[in-house]
Amino acid sequence: MSLKETIKTDYLTAYKAKKETKISVLRMLQSAIKNAEIDKKEELLDEDVIKVIQREIKQRKDSIESYKSGGREDLAKKEALELDILETYMPKQLSDSEVETIVKETISKVGANSKADFGKVMGAVMPQVAGKADGNQVKEAVNKLLS
Repeated sequence: MSLKETIKTDYLTAYKAKKETKISVLRMLQSAIKNAEIDKKEELLDEDVIKVIQREIKQRKDSIESYKSGGREDLAKKEALELDILETYMPKQLSDSEVETIVKETISKVGANSKADFGKVMGAVMPQVAGKADGNQVKEAVNKLLS
């Protein structure tokens, strides 16, 4: 079953169980996926759906920070609940040590040996960890290993 079908099935289940938060999050997610399909003019593959989910997760994280800095803990809590629901549809995330291992292998492959090769290493690592690791996590590992 594709990720898109899983989301639709989970939406129907949540709707029948009257889980309001999950219903609204999955409805929003289905809408974002549909908009991406309209933009792309074709049906999205699972990798593309994951990118849409990542974008929604990033929006939630940014909103949480904004709400907390604005003293709106109630809204930050709501966004955190939505974030938890969205994260269930992401593939298992890599640990810091796993990311470092991938970065070490890539550094040796591309022959990087200084901070000047940062872009070369990032460009080679990101496609390998797409959807499985956050860009900031990769950036920290590359900076650590190139210094």
